[in-house]
Amino acid sequence: MGGTLKLAIRSVLTLLVTAAATPPALAQQPATGPAGGGGRPNQGPAVTYPVDPDSRPQAGVPKGKLEGPTLFRSKVFDGTVRKYWVYVPAQYTPEKPACVLVFQDGQRATNPNGSLRVPQVMENLIAKKQMPVTIGVFVTPGTKGEAYAEVGGGNPNNRSVEYDSLGDAYARFVVDELLPEVGKTYNLTKDPDGRCIGGTSSGAICAFNVAWERPDQFHKVISCIGSFTNLRGGHVYPDRVRTGEKKPIRVFLEDTLRDNPSPDPKRDWHKQNVLMADALKEKGYDHAVAFADGTHSDAHGGSILPDMLGWIWRDYPGVTPRPAKPDAAAAKP
Repeated sequence: MGGTLKLAIRSVLTLLVTAAATPPALAQQPATGPAGGGGRPNQGPAVTYPVDPDSRPQAGVPKGKLEGPTLFRSKVFDGTVRKYWVYVPAQYTPEKPACVLVFQDGQRATNPNGSLRVPQVMENLIAKKQMPVTIGVFVTPGTKGEAYAEVGGGNPNNRSVEYDSLGDAYARFVVDELLPEVGKTYNLTKDPDGRCIGGTSSGAICAFNVAWERPDQFHKVISCIGSFTNLRGGHVYPDRVRTGEKKPIRVFLEDTLRDNPSPDPKRDWHKQNVLMADALKEKGYDHAVAFADGTHSDAHGGSILPDMLGWIWRDYPGVTPRPAKPDAAAAKP
């Protein structure tokens, strides 16, 4: 799997993406938009980041299709309803099991004008063979009741219960309910090396928790501005990583330097992400870290998402490693 790769220096902008690495003609992505953890007045000014060309439609790239949204009622989270979308790349054929990317907060991840634009990034990277042929499953949190609804911040009202809680409930939802439902239509790999799960903010700790609880199902994790804080006990994860049995998972950890600061270190987003990065390094996990100036939003993670996905899939069979950005030369293994 390769050794630990440190892709950022905590005190400066991320080494992965800078304005110098992107043509000036590209639009900038403002650091705005809901990310689930809630903004705080003392985070300071927002930051803009370059939009990677692979986050935009590209001429000549085969077009996949985004199906949905489809309503889904869970038995694990009984009494809730949620939506999910399925991205099917043009290269998919039912004769060969496709890799899988499950992404939380699907209402944001699939927004073509948002910060993340995950299906578009997948489309471009699959065409370049910088990630394997992958089915994307984008799922919202649940809403309690019979009708799906988004409340404050654009989040369904059962989000924190599902995303911030520790334990195996959400893993059971994904493994035993959601993927079997999608698998009725598409041939999905059951190889955990071919499965990635990701999210931002509370969706990030949720994604990590799934892989932690079920490493037999997921070996790859994307975590952006992760809420490894004491919302529902998630601040324990750095110690769990450091002292627990090492899991066969690979993690890309992204965060911003002014991510929801707090006088209580257990509720300070960036301090907790620093502790997570340190724990992953100490335990010898295959991981990468990208820290940059900014506040609690999807914007920085979205700006480097092509690099994150390229790194996470870099040695998968048939994948061509994504070229490093010129400013990444200082990154040390």
